[in-house]
Amino acid sequence: MAKLRQIAQLGAAILRQQAREISDPAATNVQELIADLQATLTDSNGVGLAAPQIYEPWRIVIVTSRPTPRYPHAPTMLPIIMINPTFQPFSTTQEKDWEGCLSIPGIPALVPRYTEIEVSYIGSDGNSMQQRLKGFPARVFQHEYNHLDGLVYLDRVENNRDIISEKEYLKQFAKA
Repeated sequence: MAKLRQIAQLGAAILRQQAREISDPAATNVQELIADLQATLTDSNGVGLAAPQIYEPWRIVIVTSRPTPRYPHAPTMLPIIMINPTFQPFSTTQEKDWEGCLSIPGIPALVPRYTEIEVSYIGSDGNSMQQRLKGFPARVFQHEYNHLDGLVYLDRVENNRDIISEKEYLKQFAKA
C-alpha cells in the first residue's frame, strides 16, 4: 500500500548527495518506493519528483506534466517512472524559463535548460526505454535528474536577480 512521504526541504543532507543506482527494478522495496513516489507526487500537485526528495538515495524520478497555477501552459502528459535515467541533449540550445521545487517552496527562478533531450531509463516494468522529450517535459526531467546528482535548480541559476518570490511570480508571470 502506497504511503505519502515527507518531502525533504532545502538544507536536508540527502538533497546534496549522489543517488545510487538501482540493481533490481523488480525488487519489492523498489516497487514500494515507486508507489510512494507516485502517491506523494499526486498529493503535492507537482510535475516531477525524485527519490532523494522523499529521503531515499536512489536514482528514480517521476516526470509528468499538466497545467497548474504555476505552469498554466504546460502540456498534459501521463506520469513516467524512470529508473537509473541518463540523457543526452539534441543540441547545445538552452532556454531560460521559470522553475520551482517542492523542496524549495515559494521561490521560483529562471533556469537555463536544454530544450530537447533523449532520455534512456529503465521503466517500472524492468524494460529499457528511450524517449525524446522537448519543451516543458524536458525541463521537468532535467530538474529531477539534477536531484539525483545532489543539485537543486538554484545551483543552475545564472544571476541572483533571476530568483523571486512565488507571490511576485504569480502576480507578474502566471497569467493564463
